[in-house]
Amino acid sequence: MTLKQLLQQGNIPAAITLVEEMEEMSKDDKINNIISYGIVLLIHLIKQQVEQRTTRSWDVSIRNAVLAIQEKNKRRKSGGYYLTLEELKISLEAAYKQAINKASLEVEEGRYNRQELLKLVDKERIINQAMDLIASLDD
Repeated sequence: MTLKQLLQQGNIPAAITLVEEMEEMSKDDKINNIISYGIVLLIHLIKQQVEQRTTRSWDVSIRNAVLAIQEKNKRRKSGGYYLTLEELKISLEAAYKQAINKASLEVEEGRYNRQELLKLVDKERIINQAMDLIASLDD
Protein backbone atom coordinates (compact mmCIF):
# COMPACT_ATOMS: atom_id res chain seq x y z
CA MET A 1 0.00 0.00 0.00
CA THR A 2 2.83 2.36 0.81
CA LEU A 3 4.39 1.65 -2.57
CA LYS A 4 1.09 2.39 -4.31
CA GLN A 5 0.76 5.67 -2.41
CA LEU A 6 4.30 6.71 -3.27
CA LEU A 7 3.70 5.97 -6.95
CA GLN A 8 0.40 7.84 -6.95
CA GLN A 9 2.15 10.82 -5.37
CA GLY A 10 4.84 10.65 -8.04
CA ASN A 11 7.54 10.08 -5.42
CA ILE A 12 9.57 7.73 -7.62
CA PRO A 13 12.83 7.93 -5.59
CA ALA A 14 11.03 6.86 -2.39
CA ALA A 15 9.16 4.13 -4.30
CA ILE A 16 12.43 2.78 -5.71
CA THR A 17 13.98 2.80 -2.23
CA LEU A 18 11.00 0.85 -0.89
CA VAL A 19 11.24 -1.69 -3.72
CA GLU A 20 14.96 -2.14 -3.02
CA GLU A 21 14.22 -2.71 0.69
CA MET A 22 11.58 -5.29 -0.22
CA GLU A 23 14.03 -7.05 -2.56
CA GLU A 24 16.64 -7.12 0.21
CA MET A 25 14.13 -8.61 2.66
CA SER A 26 13.15 -11.24 0.12
CA LYS A 27 16.79 -12.12 -0.52
CA ASP A 28 17.48 -12.35 3.23
CA ASP A 29 14.55 -14.76 3.55
CA LYS A 30 15.91 -16.86 0.68
CA ILE A 31 19.38 -16.91 2.25
CA ASN A 32 17.95 -18.02 5.61
CA ASN A 33 16.03 -20.84 3.92
CA ILE A 34 19.08 -21.92 1.96
CA ILE A 35 21.20 -21.89 5.13
CA SER A 36 18.62 -24.08 6.91
CA TYR A 37 18.69 -26.65 4.13
CA GLY A 38 22.46 -26.25 3.92
CA ILE A 39 22.77 -27.27 7.57
CA VAL A 40 20.89 -30.51 6.87
CA LEU A 41 23.02 -31.17 3.79
CA LEU A 42 26.28 -30.53 5.63
CA ILE A 43 25.33 -32.65 8.65
CA HIS A 44 24.87 -35.70 6.45
CA LEU A 45 28.04 -35.03 4.45
CA ILE A 46 29.96 -34.67 7.72
CA LYS A 47 28.53 -37.96 9.00
CA GLN A 48 29.48 -39.68 5.74
CA GLN A 49 33.02 -38.33 5.90
CA VAL A 50 33.69 -39.18 9.55
CA GLU A 51 31.90 -42.52 9.64
CA GLN A 52 33.20 -43.53 6.19
CA ARG A 53 29.79 -44.89 5.27
CA THR A 54 26.34 -43.80 4.20
CA THR A 55 22.77 -44.91 4.69
CA ARG A 56 19.80 -44.71 2.42
CA SER A 57 18.24 -42.22 4.82
CA TRP A 58 21.30 -39.94 4.66
CA ASP A 59 21.34 -40.16 0.86
CA VAL A 60 17.68 -39.18 0.67
CA SER A 61 18.19 -36.30 3.12
CA ILE A 62 21.15 -35.07 1.08
CA ARG A 63 19.17 -35.22 -2.15
CA ASN A 64 16.14 -33.50 -0.59
CA ALA A 65 18.30 -30.72 0.85
CA VAL A 66 20.00 -30.16 -2.50
CA LEU A 67 16.66 -30.05 -4.31
CA ALA A 68 15.28 -27.60 -1.74
CA ILE A 69 18.33 -25.33 -2.07
CA GLN A 70 18.00 -25.36 -5.85
CA GLU A 71 14.28 -24.61 -5.67
CA LYS A 72 14.66 -21.78 -3.14
CA ASN A 73 17.46 -20.22 -5.18
CA LYS A 74 15.52 -20.05 -8.47
CA ARG A 75 13.74 -16.89 -9.49
CA ARG A 76 10.42 -18.17 -10.75
CA LYS A 77 9.14 -15.27 -12.79
CA SER A 78 12.21 -13.39 -13.94
CA GLY A 79 14.46 -16.43 -14.31
CA GLY A 80 17.96 -16.72 -12.98
CA TYR A 81 18.97 -17.18 -9.37
CA TYR A 82 18.85 -15.22 -6.15
CA LEU A 83 22.38 -16.24 -5.15
CA THR A 84 25.43 -16.73 -7.32
CA LEU A 85 27.56 -19.83 -6.82
CA GLU A 86 29.97 -17.73 -4.77
CA GLU A 87 27.13 -16.46 -2.56
CA LEU A 88 25.86 -20.03 -2.17
CA LYS A 89 29.31 -21.07 -1.02
CA ILE A 90 29.38 -18.24 1.52
CA SER A 91 25.95 -19.37 2.76
CA LEU A 92 27.21 -22.94 3.20
CA GLU A 93 30.25 -21.66 5.08
CA ALA A 94 27.88 -19.77 7.38
CA ALA A 95 25.84 -22.95 7.86
CA TYR A 96 28.93 -25.02 8.63
CA LYS A 97 29.28 -23.97 12.28
CA GLN A 98 25.74 -25.02 13.09
CA ALA A 99 26.13 -28.20 11.08
CA ILE A 100 29.24 -29.19 13.09
CA ASN A 101 27.40 -28.49 16.35
CA LYS A 102 24.44 -30.64 15.34
CA ALA A 103 26.59 -33.35 13.76
CA SER A 104 28.49 -33.72 17.03
CA LEU A 105 25.27 -35.16 18.48
CA GLU A 106 24.78 -37.57 15.58
CA VAL A 107 28.18 -38.78 14.38
CA GLU A 108 28.74 -42.21 15.87
CA GLU A 109 25.88 -41.51 18.27
CA GLY A 110 27.50 -38.42 19.78
CA ARG A 111 30.95 -39.91 20.29
CA TYR A 112 32.76 -36.65 19.43
CA ASN A 113 32.30 -33.19 20.86
CA ARG A 114 32.38 -30.16 18.58
CA GLN A 115 36.12 -29.55 18.93
CA GLU A 116 37.02 -33.17 18.26
CA LEU A 117 34.74 -33.25 15.24
CA LEU A 118 36.31 -30.08 13.83
CA LYS A 119 39.66 -31.88 13.81
CA LEU A 120 38.24 -34.93 12.04
CA VAL A 121 36.39 -33.14 9.26
CA ASP A 122 37.90 -31.59 6.15
CA LYS A 123 35.74 -28.46 5.96
CA GLU A 124 36.89 -27.44 2.50
CA ARG A 125 36.16 -30.87 1.08
CA ILE A 126 32.68 -30.90 2.66
CA ILE A 127 31.82 -27.42 1.34
CA ASN A 128 33.13 -28.29 -2.13
CA GLN A 129 31.20 -31.56 -2.14
CA ALA A 130 28.01 -29.69 -1.20
CA MET A 131 28.63 -27.12 -3.93
CA ASP A 132 29.20 -29.85 -6.51
CA LEU A 133 25.92 -31.48 -5.55
CA ILE A 134 23.99 -28.20 -5.71
CA ALA A 135 25.51 -27.26 -9.05
CA SER A 136 25.04 -30.64 -10.71
CA LEU A 137 21.79 -32.23 -9.54
CA ASP A 138 19.16 -31.34 -12.11
CA ASP A 139 16.61 -34.14 -12.14
